[in-house]
Formats: sequence, C-alpha cells, structure tokens
Amino acid sequence: MAIAWSEKASSMEVLAMPPPLSPPVILTQDELKKIAAYKAVEYVESGMILGLGTGSTAKHAVDRIGELLRQGKLKNIVGIPTSKQTQEQALSLGIPLSDLDNHPTVDLAIDGADEVDPHLNLIKGRGGSLLREKMVEGACKKFVCIVDESKLVKHLGGSGLAMPVEVVPFCWKFTANKLRDVLEDSGCVARLRKDCKGEAFVSDNGNYIVDLYLEKEMGDLRVASDAILRIAGVVEHGMFLDMATTVIVAGELGITIKT
Repeated sequence: MAIAWSEKASSMEVLAMPPPLSPPVILTQDELKKIAAYKAVEYVESGMILGLGTGSTAKHAVDRIGELLRQGKLKNIVGIPTSKQTQEQALSLGIPLSDLDNHPTVDLAIDGADEVDPHLNLIKGRGGSLLREKMVEGACKKFVCIVDESKLVKHLGGSGLAMPVEVVPFCWKFTANKLRDVLEDSGCVARLRKDCKGEAFVSDNGNYIVDLYLEKEMGDLRVASDAILRIAGVVEHGMFLDMATTVIVAGELGITIKT
C-alpha cells in the first residue's frame, strides 16, 4: 500500500478493513473515492462554514453532506462552492450557499487532488477549478484532502500528467512559452487545454489553462511556484503547497489518514 510513501508524514493512522471473505472483493477507483469522501465528512459538524470541492472525489463528499442535512444529522451548514459545477450540485441537494465575501474564514474544506507527495503537497486543477479551489482552501482553518492511492507520487509532477496553470487568454502562447522556459530544466512541455469540441478550455473565471508536463522534478517547489507566479499573464498554478492539514487515502487494504 502506501506505507513507504508516507514515512515522512508527521502523523499517520491506518484504519484496516476486515480480512475479506473468499473470493476477495475488488473495489473500483470510484468506490475507493467514495470511501475516502465519506470518511472526510465525519469531520463536518453542525454550524460549520464549509468549502465544497470540485471533481469526482469531492462530488461524493457533497452528496454525503446533502444526505446528512436531509436526515437532520447536520444543521446550519453553509457551503462555499469552488466551481459552478459544485454550486449546481449543492443547490440541487438543498445545501445553503454563500461566498468568501460574506464568510472570509472557512471552518473546513473537503476536496480531492490529482497528486499528493510525501510532504502532503498537492497538484490540483485537472478539472479546471484550481483558482477558486485555492482561494477557498487558502481561507480555511482545516483542509481535508481525499484521494485514492493512485494519486500518491514521489514528487509533484511524478505521475507524468498535467500540472495546470490558469492564464489570461491574451497572448496565451507568449505565456506558455515563458512557462516552458521557467521549467526548462525539468523538461517541461506546455500545452493549451482543449475542450471536447477541440476549442480552448475556458475556466469558470473566463481564463485559459496551460497544462505543464514534466520529465524531471521541479526542485525547490517554492522557488518554482514564485517563478511561475511572476510571469505576466499567469493567474494561478495548480501546486497547493503546505495547504492540506489532513489527507485521507483510500486503498484496497483500508483507509490511511495523514496529517
């Protein structure tokens, strides 16, 4: 499982599942996501201001919060969604919503991640909501990240998949070239994200997303973060450094909680 990966984490709790009966049940990735999401919702208490994440894993958490509200097990919850998609989902479930203007301090945020490194740094934003996610999760007292074990990496970018950067549409090629140059030592390839119609993907904020693919580690992540954010045209990047207070990992052998 993920024990070796997590040796550097400051705290770890493994909640083992009972030994399976024969034949063993093989859980799907979505089932693992649901297990992690339901565990995260155990941190939710009545009266909380909640950051509601975006994506396939966070969707399960939002569904569960809505279910507990209907059952009367949670009361006086106010959700702050991190995307239009999550806003629509929450409204359909009867979850009261607000925003950071009215609630600048968030008690708890629950969201997924695309990658988690041994220091609990994250890559997020492959769903396109990284800016709003970072705003909400940066304002919260506690950020619980929920993933299945496939999201664990030795270093950010280690999956070989995209590290998203939100950029303004104006001269996006210029910005993409600057991003590639900044991470040249990491073997960076920069590509504009496209939608299902082959057009430029447009975020909820009206921006484009340039996906960075890295062959090597970025080195000092804070140095890389600062260099990216100094590029004119960059709005935000998908590295969430030192933000997750708890990471819940669902695997075939059970739930691992890292803080």
